Amino acid sequence: MASKKRGEAQLQMVINNQSLWDEMLLNKGLTVIDVYQAWCGPCKAMQTLFRKLKNELNEDEILHFAVAEADSVVTLQPFRDKCEPVFLFSLDGKIISKVKGANAPLVNEKVIQLINEERKIATGEMVRPQYHEIMFADSDTEDAGEGQDENAEEQYTIAIIKPDAVLSGKAQEIIEKITKAGFIVEAKDKRRLTEEDVRDFYSQMADQPDFEDFVSFMTTGISFILVISQGNNQQAHFEEQESELQTQLEEPSEDHPEVEDTDTSAEIKKKQDSLEDYLERQHISQFCDVEDNSINVDKFIDIFFPDFKKMKSMKLEKILALIRPDLFKENKKDVLEIIENEGFKILMQRQIVLSEEEAQMLCKEYENEDFFENLIENMTSGPSLALVLLRDNGLKHWKDLLGPKFVEEASKHDPESLCAQFAKESLPINQLYGSGSLEAAEKEIQHFFPPQSTLALIKPHVSYENKDDILKIIKEAGFEVTHMKETLLTQELADCIYMSIKTKDFYKNVLEMLFEGPSVIMVLTKWNAISEWRRLMGPTDPEEARLLSPDSIRARFGMSVLHNAVHGASNAFMAEESIRKLFGELCPENPEEN
Repeated sequence: MASKKRGEAQLQMVINNQSLWDEMLLNKGLTVIDVYQAWCGPCKAMQTLFRKLKNELNEDEILHFAVAEADSVVTLQPFRDKCEPVFLFSLDGKIISKVKGANAPLVNEKVIQLINEERKIATGEMVRPQYHEIMFADSDTEDAGEGQDENAEEQYTIAIIKPDAVLSGKAQEIIEKITKAGFIVEAKDKRRLTEEDVRDFYSQMADQPDFEDFVSFMTTGISFILVISQGNNQQAHFEEQESELQTQLEEPSEDHPEVEDTDTSAEIKKKQDSLEDYLERQHISQFCDVEDNSINVDKFIDIFFPDFKKMKSMKLEKILALIRPDLFKENKKDVLEIIENEGFKILMQRQIVLSEEEAQMLCKEYENEDFFENLIENMTSGPSLALVLLRDNGLKHWKDLLGPKFVEEASKHDPESLCAQFAKESLPINQLYGSGSLEAAEKEIQHFFPPQSTLALIKPHVSYENKDDILKIIKEAGFEVTHMKETLLTQELADCIYMSIKTKDFYKNVLEMLFEGPSVIMVLTKWNAISEWRRLMGPTDPEEARLLSPDSIRARFGMSVLHNAVHGASNAFMAEESIRKLFGELCPENPEEN
């Protein structure tokens, strides 16, 4: 075993070489490691806490403490020459968490939480969570980069909007209130929670007499799951509260005696920091449950959003790209292959003949050139291909691929660039266009790919599991579910959805099918949403769909023409009318009051 330090034989192992570090990783259970510099020694201020935890928890088999000298352990090289204490948490040999600074309350919370979990795992009360292992950055910039990310991670909160709120259409209203309060919704998903999900998330309620009924309630409908962080603009949201408190300081009275500045600041900070308090003040906490324990949050992010940490580490950017007419006509396939090989995801594409105004907008940088008129004539002479591209650091990477603006310069200095590779005699400039900035990209995408909304319905016969699968397909197809509710349709509601066939003889059969159970009604939004949703649904008859469109939703989940899994509006008028009648109550008459 690793050596013991005199006077601390019953408390902390001393790790001063790589071999002892590797041996420590064989410990069963939790090991809390104080990483220190040789010139300053371990953090003595925390030793009182460690002794207290050791005595109170009385778990010598699964709770261990250690001090590790960063200068002597190869694995700890990234922590060398850092003056701030660092505490690592190793669970069965995997480093799962890190605390920077002598933050005794946070360390205490993490230790108690992890030991309680180990106890439950030992008695079979819970399954061992799959924790994300922390990787040590091998860089001098670790403090500036990773430290910032770590602080952000510690501020994440998981919120679950319950099925009854989704059913009544309140979910979007709750999300809007959260964002208007200055919080940021970093990720969101809509799914039907499994029994295991509910028991894990609400484990602290397991002893309550009605817990089994609650589990049943939470698993019978769709919930919204959110990852929330604090935005920089929360201070603005609480300006009124802060102003009132400041007034109390400046003008003390019998009702408002003087208050210490530190207490006021703490109160303001507390209000800023707590999503749960905010939900209670808005009288919507009964619809939304919050988990803000840092260890639990980390665990549930890995469960509900397994790619979240990877995506947060990336700088994903959407840009507009355009293949000009001559290149589109001759080399479209070659260009698209290069785009995909360079790691771009093509989110949307459309063939378009530019108007003169649109051509001038995209070619504004050349308006003082002699060839400008010829350029506009060329740009409007035939179809171009507009694309929305997504990639990590997409703006810069696309600019690098394009190369210089002019063919002559590209041929001399950057012959591998797209400008040089696909030069045409018709134009002295690059045959491809890319957004000049992210702000320009947003405006251009909005112009060439204006969002459209359509009504969609998942029919009652679809099983819970298949409903979740359909929602996943919708998300992967690039739709945004802007509104959703699950409800047992009345004939009045059904008439709003099936207005074009409600006078037909077979409509009574449709109503019988709809009355079999609750339906999921959604507003789906993306460019060309109506036709895209109808394409994704597939032919009305599932048998025909399996032949003509085997990957469509109806091919995969449909049973018959009547029980064909999904429905969608057939045209823009019907989509607009049905959305207005079914979701009009979600659009406030005066948005400023909401």
